[in-house]
Amino acid sequence: MGCDVIAPSDMMDGRVGEIRKILDKNDHQLVQILSYAVKYASNFYGPFRNAIGSNKSLKGDKKTYQMDFRNINEALREVALDIKEGADMVLVKPGMPYLDVIKSVKENFKIPVFAYQVSGEYSLITNAIKNKIINKNAIIESLISFKRAGANAIITYFADQISKDIN
Repeated sequence: MGCDVIAPSDMMDGRVGEIRKILDKNDHQLVQILSYAVKYASNFYGPFRNAIGSNKSLKGDKKTYQMDFRNINEALREVALDIKEGADMVLVKPGMPYLDVIKSVKENFKIPVFAYQVSGEYSLITNAIKNKIINKNAIIESLISFKRAGANAIITYFADQISKDIN
């Protein structure tokens, strides 16, 4: 299909290995895999879930397969497993509450780390700016914190605003 990177977000054990095997078998060794190895069961996803209406259809919660926010060791184990299966890079989601996890993954594995600044983080900052609790410089400050923690790339809802501010 022309993909350069595949990013399975379901976090199923063995998923990365199966994808890598199929890609390699079909002569797509150059296609990279971005693993969602570190995806916490977080309250910071709320605004996104509300916007798409998934809160109404969600039965139970995602704690049955997303990580407990209190546990950093599980994150490191999952990253190690996905790298062993063929992941080329990993994602930490959400980002800001887990800067320590980003740093730990970066220090323990020589692999690119993506930080995902999710809807709840975006909403907190946006509402604080709108209510004059903080100013818009907090946006850049929040993104720089990801870089300081070791993130190689940042996925953020602020991307369009940052490009306007930079240009």
